[in-house]
Amino acid sequence: MPDGPAVTGVPDGRAAADAPGGPAASAASSRRVGSLASAGRTALAVAAGVLTAVAGLLFLLVAAVAAAGSAPAPPARRRVAALISRYAATLVRLERRRLTWLSGGAGGSPAVRTAGWREIGYLAARALPGVLGAFAFGLLAIGVVLAGILLRAALRGDLTVAALLSQVVIGVVLLLLNAQAVASLGAVDRWLAQRLLDPEPRAALEARVRELATSRAQVIAAVDVERQRIERDLHDGLQQRLVALGMLLGRARRSRQADRTYALIAQAHEDLQRAVEELREVAWRVYPSALDDSDLGEVLGMVAQRSTVPVRIRCDLPLRPDRQIETVLYFVACEALTNAAKHAAATLVTIDIDVREGNVRMRVRDDGTGGADPSGRGLSGLARRVAALDGRLRVESPAGGPTTVLAELPCG
Repeated sequence: MPDGPAVTGVPDGRAAADAPGGPAASAASSRRVGSLASAGRTALAVAAGVLTAVAGLLFLLVAAVAAAGSAPAPPARRRVAALISRYAATLVRLERRRLTWLSGGAGGSPAVRTAGWREIGYLAARALPGVLGAFAFGLLAIGVVLAGILLRAALRGDLTVAALLSQVVIGVVLLLLNAQAVASLGAVDRWLAQRLLDPEPRAALEARVRELATSRAQVIAAVDVERQRIERDLHDGLQQRLVALGMLLGRARRSRQADRTYALIAQAHEDLQRAVEELREVAWRVYPSALDDSDLGEVLGMVAQRSTVPVRIRCDLPLRPDRQIETVLYFVACEALTNAAKHAAATLVTIDIDVREGNVRMRVRDDGTGGADPSGRGLSGLARRVAALDGRLRVESPAGGPTTVLAELPCG
């Protein structure tokens, strides 16, 4: 009997996976590349930790001298304490960013509160991994020099093959030990930050509950303020215009002259158009319905077209954020534009929106006269809205300008 037809199909899944260049080989190659990148990131982060440890020790030395010198004078002591707190918080913030990069960028860069004894103690404790890191990299540098000497001797023929192999084995073992030491120092860095900077789970939970209760009360207050503002706009603006419109139509109805009736109706038509515009403005203050169909950049472009001040917008968002985030950023931009037009006599407003360190960041800057009050009703209400989404709002408005409003919200 003749043989059956030859099967020339694709190899089975196991053979394909085991074949050179198959999915398994590609995955293994990706894992190796990722491991090498992680090892390199750890080494660089530990090396940077050596420098930050030196900076922390110098800071603590200067702070101790300044604190001792200002102790007899209470006003000077308070000023020195404030400076120590501020610069210690800056150093701790740099440490957190370094540790975030050491961990592969997960979790963002946490905000740092005003520095206290916990942060000062962390900067002092950082001396130990800093010294050990300097020692590890010093041994690595010595090993590189000895490897160069060994290579030169091998090229001149001063070493036998057996001696060269033994030296290579010893060098590889020492290199692996050094690499393990660097990795362990990275783990020590993370452990110190977790133990000395991060609060205990129960304390963190209690602080979070207090923060949520405060933000809830602030949101309720902000909603009440916004309702009062809408009621005032309706009463003082739209309601008065509608009353005047009714009076115009009444006069037109009683008029016996065709020309006068036509003029009154034309004026009533103009007032009606302005009333519709005011009603649309009030509706947009309640909720920007244009966000249903357009993204934040396009909606702010519509706002810019109606603004009396020229507006330049740059929106660089790789992905569209959540609707709540877009809504809050919209209100922040509108409030900043309103303040720039009514109070700051600005001639240009720039709006920059991008993503940095896991946060959507919007910066509104005008070239006006400055002097904006962050505790005012409008800006304080916006700050409460931003805080309700775990964000923060910062206003910088020195006398003479410029005014900068910076809003940062988690990407969600």
